[in-house]
Amino acid sequence: MKLKMIPVALAALITATAVTAPVGASVFHAWEVTNVSWGDLLNVRRWPASYSQKQSAYPNGTVLSLTGRCKGGLMLDDIAHLPDWQKRQAVRYKWCEVWHDPANNGQWKTGWVYMKYMRPN
Repeated sequence: MKLKMIPVALAALITATAVTAPVGASVFHAWEVTNVSWGDLLNVRRWPASYSQKQSAYPNGTVLSLTGRCKGGLMLDDIAHLPDWQKRQAVRYKWCEVWHDPANNGQWKTGWVYMKYMRPN
């Protein structure tokens, strides 16, 4: 009887995960926070602007999941084949969407980071 319940539970988990993932994110890209001034943090904003509401902040070395969507129409999938230094140059002055859990409570949401402070992981 218990064995029959495992596929049902697995299907429910997969469905819940698919529903909560951001629209348009087929592959997540791991990028690391870098070059933030000592004692400072990289802010994740609700919208791609420095005056937008801050959702969370992360120190150097934190690896974040990016959805691949960047302001201005750039998609990280389009530059995935480039060497890391060229990827950094392509996004240096852009905002890209991140998938994070700002309250560490399982309530994942999208936000935006300024890519000057990120590097491919």
